[in-house]
Amino acid sequence: MPRINIADEALIALDTIADRATNLLSPTLRLGVTGLSRAGKTVFISALVHNLIHGGRLPMFEAQSSGRISRAYLEHQPDDAVPRFQYEDHIRALVEERIWPESTRAISELRLTIEYESASAWGRMLSRGKLSLDIVDYPGEWLLDLPLISKDYASFSKEAVELAELPVRKEVAREWIRLAESVDPNQDADELLARQLFEAFTAYLRACKEDTRALSTLPPGRFLMPGDLDGSPALTFGPLVRLAEGKPRPSSMQAMMERRYEAYKSHVVKPFFREHIARLDRQIVLIDAMQAINAGPEAVADLERALTEILECFRPGRNSFLTSIFSRRIDRILIAATKADQIHHESHDRLQSIVRRIAERAIARADFSGATVDVVAMAAVRATREGTVNRGRETLPVIIGTPMAGETIGGETFDGRTETAIFPGDLPETPAALFRKGGTDPASEPNIRFVRFRPPLLERTAEGVTLSLPHIRLDRALQFLLGDQLA
Repeated sequence: MPRINIADEALIALDTIADRATNLLSPTLRLGVTGLSRAGKTVFISALVHNLIHGGRLPMFEAQSSGRISRAYLEHQPDDAVPRFQYEDHIRALVEERIWPESTRAISELRLTIEYESASAWGRMLSRGKLSLDIVDYPGEWLLDLPLISKDYASFSKEAVELAELPVRKEVAREWIRLAESVDPNQDADELLARQLFEAFTAYLRACKEDTRALSTLPPGRFLMPGDLDGSPALTFGPLVRLAEGKPRPSSMQAMMERRYEAYKSHVVKPFFREHIARLDRQIVLIDAMQAINAGPEAVADLERALTEILECFRPGRNSFLTSIFSRRIDRILIAATKADQIHHESHDRLQSIVRRIAERAIARADFSGATVDVVAMAAVRATREGTVNRGRETLPVIIGTPMAGETIGGETFDGRTETAIFPGDLPETPAALFRKGGTDPASEPNIRFVRFRPPLLERTAEGVTLSLPHIRLDRALQFLLGDQLA
């Protein structure tokens, strides 16, 4: 958890007291939804809301499957200064256009109110049977900035240079390193040079995100998603390779970089933590393990590093009656490996084992503090169905769907219109195979092929009613995150 000062803690306590006072009249649960880019945050929220509003097939979500939820509907969100999650636009893209909605670029919020009947007679007597679910959607890249609160500029620069020396990063970091090495930390501050340093470092971070590398540890997050801060001095800085001994002179290049780095923490990172992260009750972290597996062991190891840093940014733990008045704790954290529809169900348990291995250090920390943590392989929107094909005497399990235009397997490029059957291969029986780096037996390497599919064409009933979005284990995720609140 990032270290913050007494003044920030006081502001968090005041916000929490105000929230708790409001909740006495209207019970509310704040659910944080995050993940690194293209992990499926927008799709998850859209599918969650769509299935609850339209009475989707959610057999593992007890309140829904038992018929205790009478209705779910959208209401005005409580935070007027936060953009609304554009649910209607995203559903139109998924259902009507059959394209995936645009990725999360900034924070947004949506309030879904659920009216339900308590499972117990005593609960029905005491409970109003109404829960407002405030869904807070934010980029995981911004969350990776929170550890910067506890680091000075020298530590930030040192860690950035060390990461850039890793084999998977070295080539794409060359131009930034060349420029950063040429900067004398004691030379006069130069605005043009600062801009060049920022642009070179941002280009390096962007190259790290490409599919062939699929790297995840890329702070500062606002460099790739600047929002309304684009061009501001608080974003116009970058790490230096050479640092001055002792305190740099006030008008030097290093002094300017340090000042802007501290401004970034004060005006961007700390308010984000105080106003949003510190107010969460539950959290789901979505990760695209498939993309990392496709890119190789270095990407998987980098995902492990990023996920560990993300989970260490939360405030996990049990909420007691007295302490929760002044400070919220996230008492349930779900780590969800998305896009499980890209593999056959026989590999889902292996995918969950891989994600648990990736997150085990961070999970151990969260468990120690009293939070409940779970891992699930899921697809918030299922874009494929399963089948089998015969190849000689062998029967292979396949997934069937419409690959997106431009996706390729074995030299074949798909047009985005033709449905096809694909054998994705098998995930390894043990996660260790995905963390090996060089010198391994090729026969033991995972033989897997993943492609992106278009959203499905929704089924209709005999009466012409369009069914809700299909999924894999969305109901299990809902039961973990909300089940106890609707008991």
